[in-house]
Amino acid sequence: MTTTDSPAAARRRLRFALRAAREAAGLTQAEVADHLEWSVSKVNRIENGEVTISATDLRALMALLGVTDRETVEQFTSWARAARSRGWWDAPEYRAHLTPAMRQLIQYEAEATAIRCFQATIIPGALQTPEYAKAVLAHWSELPEETRAARQAIRAERRRRLFGDSSAPPYHLVLDESVVLRRVGGAAVMAAQLRLLLDVIRTSRLYVRIIPLAAGAVMGNLGNFTVLDLDGDENAILYREVPPDDIIREAHDVVQQYRQAFEHMWDVALTLEDSITFIEANATMLGRERD
Repeated sequence: MTTTDSPAAARRRLRFALRAAREAAGLTQAEVADHLEWSVSKVNRIENGEVTISATDLRALMALLGVTDRETVEQFTSWARAARSRGWWDAPEYRAHLTPAMRQLIQYEAEATAIRCFQATIIPGALQTPEYAKAVLAHWSELPEETRAARQAIRAERRRRLFGDSSAPPYHLVLDESVVLRRVGGAAVMAAQLRLLLDVIRTSRLYVRIIPLAAGAVMGNLGNFTVLDLDGDENAILYREVPPDDIIREAHDVVQQYRQAFEHMWDVALTLEDSITFIEANATMLGRERD
């Protein structure tokens, strides 16, 4: 295990390993529950990553499953310990203002080997300026001011970690042309937002392509989504924003559906160079205007 394992990633690795160990031992969840005097639902929640597992329960489970190799035991124990740890997203000023799916997303971002994001309406949160984010959050009138302020701070911290570190994963972003044309917050705010986007492209591993309106109906009805590769593209998760909720999906066939959709959009979009030129032209035009 690397020292950078986030709680979500460590829990994911552990639950997959425990499930594989149970299957290798030829036991069902019900048989494990019977041997350990647990409920079947407890075994199921552990294997689904819905709960963490205590050190005592992990030792009992490994003994039952025949996991005795010293290196493997240490690996499982390290994952369980990491799964119970806390990160910056758990700070009191942040945790109460994050959805469960967003807390997972932030952790998976730290573990990803590659990220692919499609946005049909707005600039992704981690790339928003404070003024742009404020204009976006203003549309959620039910959000308390404290929550809006916290989410702006969270966006800034995610940007620092995703695009301010040379070891961060490549981030491939497809934007519909309307995202660049839509004047969120007015001309001045939008001009500053586009300039920030250009700065990040020039200084990090952010690769942006624009789907022109002339390309027609190439997006389907998938909505905004992000696919994150974890330890390779065969081990990936999907994050979707489905207002008023957001969700994490792990089913391989579902993730692959969205990955293929993204690759299609990437292929029909403008080239990286032409996309940058388009963004620059609009930033310049907006910069000359007054709201």
